Amino acid sequence: MVAGMTLFRQFIASLSPRPLETEPLPPEDRVSRVSKLVLADIYRREAPGLLRFFKHRADHQDAHDLMQESFVRLADADARRDHDIERPEAYLNRIASNVLRNESKSAYERARANTLPVEDAGLTAPDLVETLEARDMINRVQSALMQLKPKTRDIFLAHRVDGLSYEEIGQRMGLRRKGVVWHMTKAIAHLDRTLRSR
Repeated sequence: MVAGMTLFRQFIASLSPRPLETEPLPPEDRVSRVSKLVLADIYRREAPGLLRFFKHRADHQDAHDLMQESFVRLADADARRDHDIERPEAYLNRIASNVLRNESKSAYERARANTLPVEDAGLTAPDLVETLEARDMINRVQSALMQLKPKTRDIFLAHRVDGLSYEEIGQRMGLRRKGVVWHMTKAIAHLDRTLRSR
C-alpha cells in the first residue's frame, strides 16, 4: 500500500509543473491544486476498500495494478473536466467496475487465443480393455489385502497409503522397528504371491 501511495503521489506531482515560489498562482492553478489535494484524500480513504474489491474479483497479483489504473483514470477524468466531479467516490466505483470488466474481457481474449479447437485436439476415448484391466487389478489388490491379518494390513496401509515411516507406525502400534519391518515384509510377499498367481 505504501508503494501504491508513492506511485500515486508521483502521478499527482507529474500532472502539472510546480510554480516558483516568487510567481503568483493564477486561479486555474489554484483550482487544479485543490483538486489534487482532494484526489489524494480520496486515495487515502478509498484505496484499501478498492484493493479488497479487486482482490476478491481478480488475481491477487493484479489487484494493485487495477487499483492504480482506477485512480489514474479518476485523475485523468478530473483533469479533463471544467468542473469538479460531484461524487468522486461513486465515480471511482464506476471506474473500478469498468476497469475490472475490461480486465475480464482481456483475460477472456487471451484465453481464447490460447485455446485449441475441439476438432484439432485429437481427443481419443479411453481404451476399454485397459480400463477393465485396471479395475480388475484394483479388485485383486483389495482382495489380497483383505486376506491379511488386520494388524499386518493396517501397518501396510499406514506406510504405503498414509506415508508414515516405520518409526511412526511403531509408535502408533506399540511395536519396535523390527516388528514393523516383519509385518511389511509379510504383506509385500503375500501381495506378490497373490497377484502373480492370477
